[in-house]
Amino acid sequence: MDIKAFKMDGLGNDFVIIDRRKNPISINKEKIIELGKRDNIGFDQLIFIDEIDNAVPNYNPITIFNSDGQEVEACGNGSRCVAKILCDEEKKEGAVIVTSNRILKAQKISENSIRLAMGEPSFEWKTIPLSKNIDHKKINLRINDLELKDGFALNVGNPHIVFFVDDCFKYNLNKIGPLIENHEMFPEKINVTFAQIKDSTNILVNVWERGAGLTKACGTAACATGVVAFEKKLTGNNTNIHFKDGFLNIKYSHVISMTGPVSNIKEINIKL
Repeated sequence: MDIKAFKMDGLGNDFVIIDRRKNPISINKEKIIELGKRDNIGFDQLIFIDEIDNAVPNYNPITIFNSDGQEVEACGNGSRCVAKILCDEEKKEGAVIVTSNRILKAQKISENSIRLAMGEPSFEWKTIPLSKNIDHKKINLRINDLELKDGFALNVGNPHIVFFVDDCFKYNLNKIGPLIENHEMFPEKINVTFAQIKDSTNILVNVWERGAGLTKACGTAACATGVVAFEKKLTGNNTNIHFKDGFLNIKYSHVISMTGPVSNIKEINIKL
């Protein structure tokens, strides 16, 4: 069976998006893993646009899977890509997207720029979640022979830990990323960011994404980094988070706002 899908990315963080509002198709974990491989279609996340509940007709539910086949709660760049599809389809300047745990309001800033209101971060150890009640702002981990200090854990729709360091690219995340992701401290695993202050409004990041690996960009990691930088008084509440192919602007005042580019929409066919 062939199905139509969309291929999009936000700063290289790439997605396959399948509209199942009229075709309630299901893809099992093994097939998601197969499709996600880089010698196949390849993606960081697979996202389904789901059928709208008639009781809330303007709310667009989505379901998100990482390339390892695991369902996840949030994907910032992917949600912005879905918003681009919905805005173009409905010829509107905004859309409301519903994940498993958040309602996200999107605004089309320009043809290929989308702003997303991400909601409030959570700092409670049970909702991050952590495996025990410790200071989430000062998490120290020993990874092989490496001592990592003052990691700041939080949840911005999914769990993150951010380490501010002098040089974020000297750390081999292909080696240590999976060890941090799967550390016993994090019962639902965790996204890992090494961040480096460039100046008062610009931050460089190196990101290991839970279930996807080393990634070119990650929207929720950008949100987490902007929040942590402000909470640690390293920057103000308006920062540019820089990835290899560009940056996301993060504003934080109780709620998080993320603005950045998305690609054009490319239609593809997937064989199931």
